[in-house]
Amino acid sequence: MSNSLTPTVNFLARLSNAALWLAGAGLVLMTAFVAWQVFCRYVLNDSPSWTEPGSVMLMSWFIFLGAAVGIRENNHLGFDVLLYVLPKSGKRVLRMISDVVILAFGAGMIWYGGALMSLTWNTTLPSLGISGAFDYLPLAGGGVLAVIFSLERIVLRLAGEPIDDALDEVLPAEIAVEIENINADPNVNLKV
Repeated sequence: MSNSLTPTVNFLARLSNAALWLAGAGLVLMTAFVAWQVFCRYVLNDSPSWTEPGSVMLMSWFIFLGAAVGIRENNHLGFDVLLYVLPKSGKRVLRMISDVVILAFGAGMIWYGGALMSLTWNTTLPSLGISGAFDYLPLAGGGVLAVIFSLERIVLRLAGEPIDDALDEVLPAEIAVEIENINADPNVNLKV
């Protein structure tokens, strides 16, 4: 990797790690909220009003933070079937298109999440006592991270970094099993 990109990539790796830890902490905290609500409802016969909306808000955070980390780690949704039959240059083009689409989607998350936040800024969530804009903050925050991480992938690819090489060497488990089964047949000789 070029020396000029190393500090930025290291910072983004730390940012991704922090987002992943926050998502994990949110998942644990949401589980505690739900457990507390169940305990209060069925044991104390008095369910707190803040646990459900608090849990949903935490769930929004860990979903969008986790999705952004998935973008950086190239574990996001995609149609990989075509990538297994294309030459390396074709794979690079399709992956670049995928990252540009993710960048645009992240920008849309920021735009529309910000619009929803501005529409609900003056409302109050009654059970939590906070602004309604906080319901849409995870959408905009996840969009910011999606844009940053997809932009990182685009810049690295344009700089000639081999970010896709490891992906080109990995076969999905289903394909690997099928190739093993075919190679086990003495009448067929197929090597990958």
